[in-house]
Amino acid sequence: MSQSQELSSASSQTVVDHLGKQGVLLVNLGTPDAPTPEAVKRYLAEFLHDHRVVDLTRWLWCPILHGIILQTRPKRVAKAYQSIWTEQGSPLLAITQQQAQALAAQLNSCLGIDIPVEVGMTYGNPSIARALDVLMAKGVEEVIVLPLYPQYSATTTGAVFDQLARAVAKRVEFPSLTFIRDYYQSQYYIEALACSVEQHWLEKGRGERLLISFHGIPQRYADNGDPYPEHCKQTAQALAQRLGLRESEWLCSFQSRFGKEEWIKPYTDKVIEQWGQEIAQLDVICPAFAADCLETLEEIQVENKDYFLESGGKVFNYIPALNCQPAHIDMMVKLVMAKLHQRP
Repeated sequence: MSQSQELSSASSQTVVDHLGKQGVLLVNLGTPDAPTPEAVKRYLAEFLHDHRVVDLTRWLWCPILHGIILQTRPKRVAKAYQSIWTEQGSPLLAITQQQAQALAAQLNSCLGIDIPVEVGMTYGNPSIARALDVLMAKGVEEVIVLPLYPQYSATTTGAVFDQLARAVAKRVEFPSLTFIRDYYQSQYYIEALACSVEQHWLEKGRGERLLISFHGIPQRYADNGDPYPEHCKQTAQALAQRLGLRESEWLCSFQSRFGKEEWIKPYTDKVIEQWGQEIAQLDVICPAFAADCLETLEEIQVENKDYFLESGGKVFNYIPALNCQPAHIDMMVKLVMAKLHQRP
């Protein structure tokens, strides 16, 4: 071995030695522990109490939340969860856990060492605090935090940061934290989305239009500076450009609005109802969701499909979230590796 090869080998070994003290925390929104009204009520109480999610003053919001919403909504939401629940439990949690296993395996393949990967949910179980406990018990000294929200919003990524702060505030010692804020313009993310759409077209045919639907936020939040709508539009534009779509063949829209105030537009359900009168076959993809969940499997694939068919449309195809597709896991690997390689 030459001197340069020896130096390179020594340098690589130094990096590997350091990486062995790092771990990854995958974070998603969360889910009830069971598809029951009681479990849904506990989950919604935690979720809707977060000021990041609902920023109304507590004296106004809490009576509404406890007096109306938590008395009426859990039963209806539980029925929706029952329709998508699997033997592995909540699809969101099961898929995120599968993603963590696949990411750990791929990192091990790339580096030749184990990089622990744990799942934490912003709301519900397993919590972010518990995930940190597990990582620290494995000797991890630095955690790379990857919120599975491609587009930044204070209501999602911001809430993850808040939960991390609360978790470490209760500890005498805690690991260093490296935070991946967003990846809405990542070439690997856009390519994974495009390949998913193209594969769908090969298997089921191509719809006349592609609706690129994102979870919405109140318009007031955007007016106050949340960059989320612009991030969504840039993702949609990049995906449409990569697919070679004409302007008339796609649209960016927003779903899942809640309450009576105005949310960012156009609204997905209204677009779908209108398009049902204009076209026969529609494809819908939801790029903001890294894993299929209630908002995709029930709201889009069932509820909004019905809107399209009832309005006159003939064929409605939901293109699944990236879930555990190899290109998705490969994208996660590249995001994490970029942070790992930043270390001395």
